Amino acid sequence: MNRRVGPDEQGSTLLLTLGYVLLALAVIVVCANATSLYLAEKRLDALADSAALAGADGFRIEVVEDEPRAVLVDASVTEQATAIVAASGGGAELVSSGTPDGASARVTVVDVWHPILVSPFVPGGVQIEATATSRTALN
Repeated sequence: MNRRVGPDEQGSTLLLTLGYVLLALAVIVVCANATSLYLAEKRLDALADSAALAGADGFRIEVVEDEPRAVLVDASVTEQATAIVAASGGGAELVSSGTPDGASARVTVVDVWHPILVSPFVPGGVQIEATATSRTALN
């Protein structure tokens, strides 16, 4: 039995296949860029953690009622955190650093993420920010 395809049916499979290929490419581009953004956020989190840890190491010892205490000051936290951010070599910048209570160092860093694959579905550059706190203790 020979069935003939009518003139209005020709080429519809090609258009459908082309649509699915374009959809698959868009999903691949978005997923690759989402992975890149996730990894950039994790790198920035690690840098903020490192800078806060270094800032918490900039303490001075004070004796209060015959008890030694480790005390942090904003200047030493900023100095230590700036050194770590500068040594990282990336485009990250130290936005704020200091000690809210004299025993912990809080550091905020920012960076701009750019997509690895440019497309109309993904913005051109996104500012990401990470804040970390590290506490110093003297036993």
